[in-house]
Amino acid sequence: MTTKKNILVTGGTGLVGSHLLAYLCLQGYKPRALYRTSSHLEKVKNVFSYYHTNYQELYNAIEWVKGDITDIPSLENAFINITHVYHCAAVVSFRREDENLMRKVNIEGTANMVNLALEHTVEKFCYVSSIATLDKNDKATYIDETHEWNPENNNYDYAISKYGGEMEVWRGSQEGLPVIIVHPGVILGSGFWNHNTGRFFLNAAQNFSYYTTGVTGFVGVKEVAELLVLLMESSLFNDQFILVSENTSFQYVMTEIALAFGTKPPHRKVTPFLAGIAWRLTWIQSKITGKQPMITKHSAQAAQQFYSYSSHKIQQALNYTFPSLKDSIAEYAKAYQKDHS
Repeated sequence: MTTKKNILVTGGTGLVGSHLLAYLCLQGYKPRALYRTSSHLEKVKNVFSYYHTNYQELYNAIEWVKGDITDIPSLENAFINITHVYHCAAVVSFRREDENLMRKVNIEGTANMVNLALEHTVEKFCYVSSIATLDKNDKATYIDETHEWNPENNNYDYAISKYGGEMEVWRGSQEGLPVIIVHPGVILGSGFWNHNTGRFFLNAAQNFSYYTTGVTGFVGVKEVAELLVLLMESSLFNDQFILVSENTSFQYVMTEIALAFGTKPPHRKVTPFLAGIAWRLTWIQSKITGKQPMITKHSAQAAQQFYSYSSHKIQQALNYTFPSLKDSIAEYAKAYQKDHS
């Protein structure tokens, strides 16, 4: 390994990628990052404002390259002189209509990244996967990295596409590419309030009254960004790690966000029956309006399930202690209030 790292980040205009770029720039790196449309760059700049008062100067350290991981010619220039790759780009969706798009981006796009990393003799390649690819064994107290993919328990499109991406990364490792794969839990973070978990904060600010009792692993985006860098700077390679700070209920998360805002915590329990009605109604609404549904069949079911994940391996490997989820939620709630003041 060389001491100097020339870094490429994909998915730099998304939640994980933007916070990762901010963390890298704070460490003194001048990363290169892919973008598809310039309209998303302002969101990244706003994320940088959470990290530093002089965020414009920090942001200017990024070398932006227009490209798409599904378009190999557009990636060629991005890989010039690159030594380390953080592959965060992905399509996250639980809609059946997005199956082909997820396969193209999450599997074919990852294969393109791996092939170019091999061609350019990249020294280390980090792939951001998901706990969705781990076997959900009801008999296990905690799900860990040994719970390998089981198609019977992971048969929804997003999980299939992320697992397909993992297989491309492991294939790259067999061809000589040193790799790291991470499996973050449900990622909470700031800056993308209209997307995925950002809606937890949006809903809480509007006195959303419904909650579900399902349990899963949660993690803050700042911790994900920090751990990605620590793993890439370590001597570890050809290994995988779960990134989960706490296992808790969706009810707890929504309640803590509401308390941070000073709004009324959710108080109406969503039963499996009500969840079934909700996703069907939102599906019909989406067909009429053309907008993505707030709730899908899978997300409604996931919010009722009880799974816990072990982060012992990452904590032991890096001697790392996660901050409390409550503190992370309070920090992201302040960021939401800053953006909506």
